[in-house]
Amino acid sequence: MNTSKLLWYKNPADDWNKALPLGNGRIGVMVFSQPLCERIQLNEDSVWSGGFRERNNPSALSNLERVRQLLFDEKIEEAEKIIYDAFCGTPVNQRHYMPLADMNVIHYKDEECEFLQRSLDLETAVCMTEYRIGDVKYSREAFVSQPDQVFVMHMTASEKGRINVRIKIDGRDDYFDDNSPVHGDDLLFYGGCGSEDGINFAAYVKVLNKGGKVYPYGSFITCENCDEVTVLLGAQTSYRCEDYKGQAVFDVERAAEKSYEQLKADHIADYKSYFDRAEITLEDNSGGNSSLPTDERLELVKKGAPDNKLIEMYHNFGRYLLIAGSREKTLPTNLQGIWNQDMWPAWGCKFTVNINTEMNYWCAENCNLSELHMPLIDHIEKLRPNGRVTAEKMYGCKGFVCHHNTDIWGDTAPQDLWIPGTQWPMGAAWLCLHIWEHYLFSPDEEFLREKYGTMKEAADFFLDFLIEDRQGRLVTCPSVSPENTYLTGSGSKGSVCIGPSMDSQILYELFSAVISSSEILGIDGAYRRKLMETRDRLPKPEIGKYGQIKEWAEDYDEVEPGHRHISQLFALYPGDMITMRKTPELAKAARATLERRLSHGGGHTGWSRAWIINHWARLFDGEKVYENIIALLSHSTSDNLFDMHPPFQIDGNFGGTAGITEALIQSENGEIVLLPALPAEWSNGEFRGLCARGGFKVNLSWKDGKITECQIYSGYGRKCRIVCRDCKVFCGDERVTAEEIGSVTEFETQKGKTYRIEF
Repeated sequence: MNTSKLLWYKNPADDWNKALPLGNGRIGVMVFSQPLCERIQLNEDSVWSGGFRERNNPSALSNLERVRQLLFDEKIEEAEKIIYDAFCGTPVNQRHYMPLADMNVIHYKDEECEFLQRSLDLETAVCMTEYRIGDVKYSREAFVSQPDQVFVMHMTASEKGRINVRIKIDGRDDYFDDNSPVHGDDLLFYGGCGSEDGINFAAYVKVLNKGGKVYPYGSFITCENCDEVTVLLGAQTSYRCEDYKGQAVFDVERAAEKSYEQLKADHIADYKSYFDRAEITLEDNSGGNSSLPTDERLELVKKGAPDNKLIEMYHNFGRYLLIAGSREKTLPTNLQGIWNQDMWPAWGCKFTVNINTEMNYWCAENCNLSELHMPLIDHIEKLRPNGRVTAEKMYGCKGFVCHHNTDIWGDTAPQDLWIPGTQWPMGAAWLCLHIWEHYLFSPDEEFLREKYGTMKEAADFFLDFLIEDRQGRLVTCPSVSPENTYLTGSGSKGSVCIGPSMDSQILYELFSAVISSSEILGIDGAYRRKLMETRDRLPKPEIGKYGQIKEWAEDYDEVEPGHRHISQLFALYPGDMITMRKTPELAKAARATLERRLSHGGGHTGWSRAWIINHWARLFDGEKVYENIIALLSHSTSDNLFDMHPPFQIDGNFGGTAGITEALIQSENGEIVLLPALPAEWSNGEFRGLCARGGFKVNLSWKDGKITECQIYSGYGRKCRIVCRDCKVFCGDERVTAEEIGSVTEFETQKGKTYRIEF
């Protein structure tokens, strides 16, 4: 048993947060492993609650200057009342994500059984359930195939002719039209999600058997006295296919032409082409606990027991979830990835872009899953036409803008009637930084040329939107520091404000990305100079009265000093304006910010704790990294390793995976830093296939905290800069000329060559 790549349990799941997730980027499945009456909860990433609707508030533009003046006059309550009525979306809510259905597999002749175990193999993305009825042992294997675009479940028994089950599909209450048998022995389940131009869906189930017989019975497919049973399920929607019913049938019938063994082999080969690219290995310090079931191991960690292999598993699980939840041509992962059981899920299970959606992709590049970043980058293009309308109608500005949420249609108008979060115009700006980040890790100029206009158009909005504050700086207004509330010196309280620090930091990074892109592409010189002039007038990160990084342009107090958002540290992570090596005083203030947040109860949500792990990694503090990973596992992780806000939010899984990676390798500001935040508990280990900006892939081993082996593969032939002194560089047996500049060694590379570093 591989103790870091196999989730396993002695009991079936009695709760959704204990079930095991499967997916192919589009179809999501939760397997409960209930032996006699199995529940397979199903999702399809484009099953959303309705069609696109125009929601831009027509009263915003005429009230914009009034709101700005009220904020300058510190009449915050009056300004927020106008925002509430004149700026919030009409109607208030965007569309939300919905489940597809439940499929049940019922042993209709049996009432008692002995459960043996269930598991999810992270090396193969196959879920296994084993149980015994009388003297017969039953096994169910399940996976979702990306090559064949179907969910597959295969049932076997230790004796021939002993499989007697009924299969049905339902689970949406009154939100569907039909689930009757068709084509004789198969099931077609279909329905719609509301509104005249809403999304319609279909799921098609086909059962293949060896021995016995299969026949319809009411709304069931009955399998009687079979030796083996293979269930195939396809799902499609009108979002992608005009003939969504026909396409669901086609997917299944095409898959049915293959044997089960071939379906499984093709699935595993596809999955491993992603999963096997990278790996971390930590020394087992569990004293034997790593051989226990996953939920028992997690419980022991909560009681203080060490388990490096569980941390290793968490990293593997995060990579697994990205492969299962975000494939090329699918939608980006939402608040729950692609896994959701609720018709009205928390926060609509949408794309929340004031951190959560971005966090979902923090581990895509450095964990060698760059292609899986593309669904998010592609979705930005859906925002552009809608965002242009929002920019013009609400603010009278060029460019495109998005607020703190978006949906399947790329809706860009404000979401919710919640002042601390709603009025935040930075969504498109932050999302566009993912374009630049993708380029930095994979410096393909054709990609940059294709996407340059998108980043530029996001910047265009702010060239119009920014205003002067009383110090002559250019700031956003109105905006918020996401979801937090401030207290002025005169005692006024509010959320809508002038110039929150995160906004200025995001804009500094966005303007810098556009400036660098225009230089690389050799275009837009005059525009570049204008952006540089504007960037120079943005507020820079400043140290406040508590020694902290200021959260607002003014040094206000927080109403909640332990708030879950730590927005003022965007400049530390995922940005790189604050670093240990370049800005040590600001890094010290960033530490003070974290300590202040944590001392007041911060990190109490899973995704916030994950963000904190990345912050400590950037501050090169391995012990704090470890302490907060343990806190994430102990307080914000369910038995199936899902991150809990609570409720379940997948961003903490991806953010935690990114944080573990950042402890091992960093590459901000064009420098590769190896083992920058290695905890003492990880004194021996190795990693392979982790990525650095510049198109580099790194393999590394260490012992007693010291590097013993290091190889760097150059994918693009860029200059490599490593933070190390007196190190030697070899390509094969040949010594490579390297220049030492301070604490950095730099050397030219050739595309496709691997370099060995000796320390």
